[in-house]
Amino acid sequence: MSSPAAEPVVVLDPERERSLITLGHVSYALHAFVAIGAVLPGTQASVGLLVLAFVIDLVKRDEAAGSWQASHFRWRIRSVLWSALAYGLTLPLWLLLIVPGWIAWGLISVWFLWRVLRGWTALRDRRPMPV
Repeated sequence: MSSPAAEPVVVLDPERERSLITLGHVSYALHAFVAIGAVLPGTQASVGLLVLAFVIDLVKRDEAAGSWQASHFRWRIRSVLWSALAYGLTLPLWLLLIVPGWIAWGLISVWFLWRVLRGWTALRDRRPMPV
């Protein structure tokens, strides 16, 4: 497991810090809602919610630059990008063979949910994510 980056740590003013923590909780909540919907059979959360969280993270990440919260923006953005890549690469399984596609997408969804919960727990504890 890698450790948090040895970047210089910027201390944010308390107002901005609270604002970014709140934003982080909202973003993780949107990610979790979509991830749980992807894992549970018969439910399908809107991908639009994930896109919304992703855009918010992209727009707001510069406000956290250099702080411990920057790692959470990176973590959430990378989680979405890696899972999108994995879903895209396994799409042919759905087209050719339904069951392998279902299994692959189920595993990707569980991995995504694990990343969301791991990040959200670290945010709650005010810990940076590994880079």
